[in-house]
Amino acid sequence: MRNETLTLSSPAKLNLFLHITGRRPDGYHELQTLFQLLDYGDSLSFTPRDDQSITLEPNLPGVPEADNLIIKAAHLLKDHVTAASPNKVKQISGVSIYIDKRLPMGGGIGGGSSNAATTLLALNTLWNTDLDTETLAELGLKLGADVPVFVRGATAFAEGVGDILHPVDTQEKWYLVIHPNLHISTAKIFSDKWLTRDTPKSTIAPALEGDLENLRNDCETVVCRMYPEIREAINWLDQFSPARLTGTGACIFASFSEKKRAEYVLSQMPTKYHGFVAKSINESPVHSELKKWRHH
Repeated sequence: MRNETLTLSSPAKLNLFLHITGRRPDGYHELQTLFQLLDYGDSLSFTPRDDQSITLEPNLPGVPEADNLIIKAAHLLKDHVTAASPNKVKQISGVSIYIDKRLPMGGGIGGGSSNAATTLLALNTLWNTDLDTETLAELGLKLGADVPVFVRGATAFAEGVGDILHPVDTQEKWYLVIHPNLHISTAKIFSDKWLTRDTPKSTIAPALEGDLENLRNDCETVVCRMYPEIREAINWLDQFSPARLTGTGACIFASFSEKKRAEYVLSQMPTKYHGFVAKSINESPVHSELKKWRHH
C-alpha cells in the first residue's frame, strides 16, 4: 500500500430535464433525466493512516458525521470487502479524508452523491480491493440514486429510479448555476400530492439533440409553489437564457454558448444569490486522475 495522499475531483451535475413517469409499489418514483457532468466541483484528498480510523475534515456544517455520505461510503466499502473477501481485510488501513467543499449543500447538483462516488473509487484503489466499476456503482446505489452516475463517470440519459444509465455525448456548453441560498427537502417535493407522476416516457433522441424545449423538470411547478424565492430566481435568470431547476433544487441554471456571456450574466447576479460558471463535460476527470496516480 502506498502511503502518499491521493487527491481526486468530485464534479457537480445538472439534471437538464427531469420527467417523472410513474411510481413503483415500493414508493420510489420512476423517472427519466439527463445527467450532465460539469467541470466544477469539490476536491477530496485521502491519506492512509497507521490506525483503523476513518476521519473527515473539516466537518460539514449541519451534517452529523454518521450521516455524512463520505464516511458512509468508506464504511460501506470496508464492510462489503470484509464480508466478500475476509483475506483482504488486512490491507484495509484507516484513512484521513480532507474535503475542499465548493458545491452548495442541498443544491440538487449532486454534491453529496459525487463525494460518495469519489470516496468509493479512491478507497477501492488505495485499499487494492479491485472491485469493478459495476460493483462499485451497485454499492453506491445503496447510498443514493445519483451515486452510480458519478461512479461510472459519464454524462448519461437515466431511467428507472435513475439507476439505468445510457452514456451520451452532449454538445459543449457553458452553464451559469445559481443557488438562491435556501434548502429544499427532496422528500417533501416527491411526496407532494400535486407532483406530476404520469409524464409519458420519451425517447433518448430529443435529449441528445438538445431539444430541451419539449422537455421540462416535473418538480419545478411544485418547488416554485412552495418556495417563491425559486420562482423569483428563475424569472431573473430567464431574462438572459431559458432557466430551469435542477433536480428538486435549490439550484437553477441556464446554458450559454460562450463562457464570456455566462460570466457577464454572473456579474449581474443579485448579491443575495451565490453562483458559478462551469463547462459541460462528457467524462468525469476522476477515472483519468486514478489512472495517472496508479501509473505514477
